[in-house]
Amino acid sequence: MGATVTTANNDEKTWGGGDDIQPLGASYGKMMMWFFIVSDALTFSGFLGAYGFSRFKFIETWPLADEVFTHFPFMHGVAAPMYYVALMTFILIFSSVTMVLAVDAGHQLKKTKVAIYMFLTIIGGLIFVGSQAWEWKNFIKGEYGAIETKGGSLLQFVDKDGKRVALAEFAVKLPGQREALTRSHSTWFMQDAETQPTYTVAEIQAGFEARPDLLIRTEHLTKEKKKTILSREESAARLADAKYVVEGANLIRNEYGNKLFADFFFFITGFHGFHVFSGVIINIIIFFNVLLGTYEKRRSYEMVEKVGLYWHFVDLVWVFVFTVFYLV
Repeated sequence: MGATVTTANNDEKTWGGGDDIQPLGASYGKMMMWFFIVSDALTFSGFLGAYGFSRFKFIETWPLADEVFTHFPFMHGVAAPMYYVALMTFILIFSSVTMVLAVDAGHQLKKTKVAIYMFLTIIGGLIFVGSQAWEWKNFIKGEYGAIETKGGSLLQFVDKDGKRVALAEFAVKLPGQREALTRSHSTWFMQDAETQPTYTVAEIQAGFEARPDLLIRTEHLTKEKKKTILSREESAARLADAKYVVEGANLIRNEYGNKLFADFFFFITGFHGFHVFSGVIINIIIFFNVLLGTYEKRRSYEMVEKVGLYWHFVDLVWVFVFTVFYLV
């Protein structure tokens, strides 16, 4: 009986509340942050797991990351596969280092150092979010364009050396294919003018016929993990079945390969980007509190440590997203 009462008293001391009670050696604020991190980690695990299963199911038509993420700012036309993504990853990881230094400075009650390292962390987060938006823009806009057949297959164009050729390089403008929108004749794609591709299927077919050096590359991978290139005769036969001109990527069509890749890319990287953006906003609030001396008066910078836990979590999640989307 006495043992039961003792246990109850111990539980009351551990979980009964109060500023002086710290279950498992951590304050309630830290405990709640850890609970959030664990639940959010399970959410991301579910998303990445679904991506993995989908990729395994459609492995033969899944886009190659080295061909999708080839852009680098101010280097238009220069193939730099994965370079900018690697730079983004380095910036985010470095911001995690500055957050560690901010937490350490907080333990030493050094207000100025905390402010400096928090500011650097915020800058790193803003650069990452901006870089992700820039990457989205290029992904949505596309670079080469492709054709989708009536059966849903994706056809890309290459030269005799296997180098990708953009639609703009060979498409022929045919008279009468589109009518200009005027006051006297205002029926030209009135409902969906914004979504119309630059070229029509007929213009792509005519341009292909005029360029005997062009071939078609399908989205299917060979055993050497390269896209299948058809002969000229096979290319002409497949192009005759064309239905849509695809430029860039969205939730409906994707010029890079399987449509699910774009769906997962927008959802998972967007969800992570939202976390980073939220972390930046929270860091800005904490930064101004540091400048105002809020935590200096409390003689505790625990709030910096709690937001630091969240920031390290988003950095760690990006390592997994980067590995799954870009490296594997």
